[in-house]
Amino acid sequence: MPTQNHAEHALPPVTRSLTRRSLLGAAAGTAAVSAAGVLTGCGSDSTGPSPAAQAPDSKILNVANWPLYIDTKRVDGEKIHPTLVDFEDKYGISVNYTEPINDMGEFFSKIRPVLDADADTGYDMFMLTDWTAGKVMQLDWVQELDKTNIPNLSNLVERLKSPPFDPNRDYTVPWQSGVTGIAYDASQTDPVTSINDLLTNPDLAGAVTVLKDMRDTTGLVMLDQGANPEDFTDDEFANAIDALQSAVDTHQIRQFTGNNYAQLLALGDIKACVAWSGDIIQLQFDNPNMRFVVPDGGGMLWSDNMMVPNQAANKKNAELWMNYYCDPAVAAKLSAWVNYICPIEGAQDEMAKFDEELASNPLIFPSAEDYAKLSIFRDITGDQEASYNDQFQALYI
Repeated sequence: MPTQNHAEHALPPVTRSLTRRSLLGAAAGTAAVSAAGVLTGCGSDSTGPSPAAQAPDSKILNVANWPLYIDTKRVDGEKIHPTLVDFEDKYGISVNYTEPINDMGEFFSKIRPVLDADADTGYDMFMLTDWTAGKVMQLDWVQELDKTNIPNLSNLVERLKSPPFDPNRDYTVPWQSGVTGIAYDASQTDPVTSINDLLTNPDLAGAVTVLKDMRDTTGLVMLDQGANPEDFTDDEFANAIDALQSAVDTHQIRQFTGNNYAQLLALGDIKACVAWSGDIIQLQFDNPNMRFVVPDGGGMLWSDNMMVPNQAANKKNAELWMNYYCDPAVAAKLSAWVNYICPIEGAQDEMAKFDEELASNPLIFPSAEDYAKLSIFRDITGDQEASYNDQFQALYI
């Protein structure tokens, strides 16, 4: 993501008017969970994973994704996804593409009992955010990938090849990525480039928000304190909580928010906040004073990951899909529409062939120096997650 010397410049405009994360909660109920397996076969008497075998002549693939997270256009009044259509034409596979993931926790709560019962969710592949990806791996609810079917996996950008929750990418392939950092309104405040400044600068008192996402917010604080979110101790986590508690006690933090921080920033109700990069790009369409920076201490990197659940009927077809979207030319077309961080090396050069300005956007193609400032929250056990969430939620509940 943009380093500090980008902070005084509006980021390049992009072609999307909505971000994937701006839909969290907003679209709940508009995209039905179409897989019959999610609604039946629920139980808790799991007998352990027993992955299904794909029929050798299968020409079906069932995909679950977030809304507005694939290239889309209208042809003769019909909405199509060009890269998906090209995939179908190339492999002769019919894709049932659905968008049931409006919120990660909500979606996980629906599929969890099905996975626990070792039943078929109805999906051959779903896109899970890092923390959920790590959880289903711990529970043995997803299948190990056959990398001989995914030779393009070698095209992953270096920073995303070995995340803490899946160091060898045995179970996951990133679909798109994003960054958590600091946003501020340059018409209301001087540059805000550190978490310490955000939490202690008296000029920002009462005009700051932080995210309710435990990993994003505490990860940024730990980075500011010199700890590593990819390898931290309980004491280092507690130190981050203490810093946040101090900012709560002094009323520096106005509130803990979900995605509604973007509206507060746009309305001028706050001056600075912990933010997701994609949201701030969108705010810049209406207000060029909006800035997004990776804090001096570093930012948080997250991905939504393609995974194959146990009992998926078409695993090989899912792996063909993964391989296809890891092709730089295909990845470039996808990222040119969704405008999140592209995880594929070589896609920038491909995008430059049809949109040089977009290909130069550091929010889509971070430099190696940008990636060096980004951390992925480490995998944690269920007990640790319960403890960390309790400590974090006590700050605002």
